[in-house]
Amino acid sequence: MNNEPRAKPTVTDPRDWDEASHAVSDAYFPHELHPLTHSTASNVEVDSMAIGPVRIAHIGWGAPVTVDTAHPGGYAVNVPLSGHLESVIGHREFVATPDSATIYPPDTPTSIRRWSESCRIIGVRFERDYLHREMNKILAGNSVPVPDQVDLRGPAGAGWLRLVQSLADRSTGPQHPLVTEQLSGALTTAFVLAAVPDEPGAARPRPRIVKRVLDEMHDDPARPWTAADMAEVAGVSVRRLQEGFREYMGVSPRDCLVDIRLRRVHEDLVRGDGIFTVADIAMRWGFTHTGRFAAAYRQKYGEAPSETLRG
Repeated sequence: MNNEPRAKPTVTDPRDWDEASHAVSDAYFPHELHPLTHSTASNVEVDSMAIGPVRIAHIGWGAPVTVDTAHPGGYAVNVPLSGHLESVIGHREFVATPDSATIYPPDTPTSIRRWSESCRIIGVRFERDYLHREMNKILAGNSVPVPDQVDLRGPAGAGWLRLVQSLADRSTGPQHPLVTEQLSGALTTAFVLAAVPDEPGAARPRPRIVKRVLDEMHDDPARPWTAADMAEVAGVSVRRLQEGFREYMGVSPRDCLVDIRLRRVHEDLVRGDGIFTVADIAMRWGFTHTGRFAAAYRQKYGEAPSETLRG
């Protein structure tokens, strides 16, 4: 999977609405644009970044417009940063606000009837087949339709939006494929947990599901594990898996994975043969962010990894 650098904000030719429409189509979804006034396109701004099968875009038209699209091949999740969006999806009407995002299904005729001059959105595009596969893993095979809207006021919805905004604010170049896979997985898992309510009356997780995942992580700690991958191994939803680890291990599955990786790194550093660097060894065991790795290592072992290697 490729992770494209985030495009710089684009301001289009002040006379050319066609150019503006093409820029937004390239950044997000193809569409038909209908300006509602005789204003120019001088205030249109758009930028986007791709994280594998997920794309994040900022879009503002700077003038009142109508947008018609079918969102071919992917789901769109539109969050107005100000104002609101009134949309007709199929034959149903929805309003997106800063507190409630609208989810637009793929290949479905949609009209955003009035996108106001002051409304600017952050939009997230999920490739259809990718989202369906991840939902199947995250929800342990439960067949749950993608909902129409996401409440952004609760902890799960607000947390997902913060993650989207933090990733959108990054100005990054191409990333290692392992980083891309983990970021897209984290973004997708947070979205599904925010959008899909918990299963009522779900059974308590049993110790064996925790042991099953721990065994797999011990066998292959360098794998670019996502929460959905762990849940698939356990055969339960991500929520049940997280509850099981909190109950039986006192920490999250991710914390357990980091601890396993740190121990493997420590063993290799102690055996240091002078050929591999700290960064080489950390990457071998699945650490892709050197700063966070070094901080976690120091917290666990009381010294920098370079000190262990020298010793």
